Amino acid sequence: MTASPKSVFAVLPLLVIEDEVSVQSFLRAALERNGFQLELAASGAEGLELLKLKSYSGVISDMRTPGGVNGADVHAWICANRPELASRMLFITGDIVNEETAKILQSTGIPCIEKPFRVQELISAVNKVLGE
Repeated sequence: MTASPKSVFAVLPLLVIEDEVSVQSFLRAALERNGFQLELAASGAEGLELLKLKSYSGVISDMRTPGGVNGADVHAWICANRPELASRMLFITGDIVNEETAKILQSTGIPCIEKPFRVQELISAVNKVLGE
């Protein structure tokens, strides 16, 4: 039997912050197929606007997005304004060896999966951050 997101958080969508259309499509297909609802934001700035307006079960954020607001900025805003989400966040990145990215991951303690990743790796990581 496969794990399904049936916790209290399952009624709320995940916020996915990702600017690459192909990755957005992959995330949508993989997550929805596994029972998650989600809402997409194409930039960190758009993600912050959505976070100000709505509730989410968790946040998946690319480390680097256009518009001057990156994953670390989103994390800092969540810690200051929506602390209940701070432990329900997952970073995704295509550049885990970048020195700045490594420092952010170390200082925040937020789990990260590296692109390209497999569906099961994504689902396992999401279930873990949501406490499933």
